[in-house]
Amino acid sequence: MRAIAFTMISAAALAVGVHALGQSASETVDAHIAAAKAAAGQDHLGLFNAACAPTSIRPAQRGQRAGGAPAPRAGPPDRAQWHVEPAKVFDNLYFVGQSEYSAWAVTTSAGIILIDTIYDYSVEDEVVGGLTKLGLDPKQIKYVIVSHGHADHSGGAKLLQERFGARIMLSAADWELLDRSTGTRPTRDMVVTDGQKLTLGDTTLTLYLTPGHTPGTISTLIPVKDNGRAHLVAEWGGTMFNFARSRDAFDTYIASAERFQGIVARAGADALISNHTIYDGTKTKIPALAQRKPGEPNPYVIGADAVRRYLIVASECAHAAQAAMTP
Repeated sequence: MRAIAFTMISAAALAVGVHALGQSASETVDAHIAAAKAAAGQDHLGLFNAACAPTSIRPAQRGQRAGGAPAPRAGPPDRAQWHVEPAKVFDNLYFVGQSEYSAWAVTTSAGIILIDTIYDYSVEDEVVGGLTKLGLDPKQIKYVIVSHGHADHSGGAKLLQERFGARIMLSAADWELLDRSTGTRPTRDMVVTDGQKLTLGDTTLTLYLTPGHTPGTISTLIPVKDNGRAHLVAEWGGTMFNFARSRDAFDTYIASAERFQGIVARAGADALISNHTIYDGTKTKIPALAQRKPGEPNPYVIGADAVRRYLIVASECAHAAQAAMTP
């Protein structure tokens, strides 16, 4: 009888303990989401609403990937669904992307550096045609930095490589990722290393390996000028948690985000761009630039603190998703 009573008490205690652990995990998730929301403020709601969305924190099925690379497509979507006009953002930085996916052209005294190439179906229209509309020569594309090896950023690289002889740059890990893919991809070319300087003419970009979104995601610092005034742009190279979920995978992502926070802070980056238009506010900032009056601030210049907070949002949402995983 005493043994039975002991068993019942132990079972009850275990149930209470499991409940407490579950409650504690939930509270931890909520705490990280609250920290991300506080860091986002009004500057980074697009990032917060995507990375801390319930479907990002707790995918419907265990092991399911959330966000990130789009699903394979049967064919190109209608142009009306993705086409947008190119735009000048800084004296030497231009947007030549689609409605949802970004490509950025950095002009220098010796040619153009392109960051990301969008899809194979849109690169001719948006990058080649966009540069031409802006009065720039696509034949002057000398280097192409592919932030990571997903088709929405790498698909157009093959055309630029073959037509203009542009040098294509990815990390070693993401060249491997492309090699395993079945989509349009360039011939293997330059391999990016951590902290690498890319100088073309009068401009030097600095590239950092920030694994997480993919095994070899590249994040970049880009010196720009706005009406002659110098600024430093940061681009976080990969955002959503579309990797096979494990605690180690989230540890890698979080470590990269926290490291890049320190990099942008030390470098004094005061402006921000993304390779997805929703995360950096491009959908509203480019129309604002078109209405900008002399002397008004550039909407992409958000200040060093706001740039750092962007990366805090990314890392805190990743912490929340990691905490939401069942042990």
